[in-house]
Amino acid sequence: MRVHIDIGVNGAFLTRRWEEPENFIRLTKELGYDYHSFCSDVLDPFFSGDKEYQIETAKRIKEYSEKYGVDIWDYYTGMATHRFHGLSHSNERVRRRMKEWIISAINIVREMGAKYLGGHWDAISVEVLQDPYKTRERMNYVYNTFKELAKIAKDNGLLGISNEQMYIPSEKPWTLKEAEEFLIEVNKDNEGVPVYLTIDVGHQAGMHYGLAEDDLSYEEWLRRFACFSPIIHLQQTKPDSSSHWPFTEEYNSIGHVKIEKVLSAIKSSFKNYKENPVSKYLNPVDKIVLIIEVIPPSTKTEEKVLEELKKTSDYLRNYIPKGGIYYEF
Repeated sequence: MRVHIDIGVNGAFLTRRWEEPENFIRLTKELGYDYHSFCSDVLDPFFSGDKEYQIETAKRIKEYSEKYGVDIWDYYTGMATHRFHGLSHSNERVRRRMKEWIISAINIVREMGAKYLGGHWDAISVEVLQDPYKTRERMNYVYNTFKELAKIAKDNGLLGISNEQMYIPSEKPWTLKEAEEFLIEVNKDNEGVPVYLTIDVGHQAGMHYGLAEDDLSYEEWLRRFACFSPIIHLQQTKPDSSSHWPFTEEYNSIGHVKIEKVLSAIKSSFKNYKENPVSKYLNPVDKIVLIIEVIPPSTKTEEKVLEELKKTSDYLRNYIPKGGIYYEF
């Protein structure tokens, strides 16, 4: 088994700043990234013009990605979908509307030439979480919905769908146990594309809701599930928050994420994947793009945002040279 690992950047830094597709891709290349994770807040299925505009823009993005030699690896949810209960809402009309958002996003992904659709589309309400039966009902609905969406994604030529692990009980999976269950349930009897898990190295901040030990370790999350994660989000942060800082000297001095530990945990995941119960239902990926997910505050100037992202790519290239690295297992 051969695994290719490289770095890319999430387009969250573009939101409310740049609107021209050529700039999206040109800046990605100039900052030192050959892969781009397109942020849905930059081109949203419901809020960014009409369908004609969205498809037109997606095609332009594909055109410029070919011109500048940037691979659109995935189309990923931004902040918008995190504001709604979505697929976990108790009312079918709300759930149906979020499914419409996702299907519209798949159309954009297809025209953009991205490989994956990823993100998070639900949050179980406090009312439902107080009732174990209702919680299980909502989780099962989400599992079945992912299988439906996997079929649609397959018909549109995608390689997979990836659901992001989170760090609060309403946004599942938020524990290692729930993540294992999710991967098994959505891939068991799945007739569509594989459904993967996105690991974010800053999403182990569940101590605020009582999590402890391995659930709080980004290394353990990677050891368990990196081999089932074509999209891994990198951010510099402290253990008790998801700060989405860049990897600069300033933030590396106060953050706890170490790239050498990230790579070591990824290696361990592939070496031991056959022992993972998920492997009965899902094959390991052969390529992972480590996506830098920096979300700058509105008050940070464009010049500073770009400077920090360039320093981040320069730093990461000390570990992953241009063209990526390959592991043999």
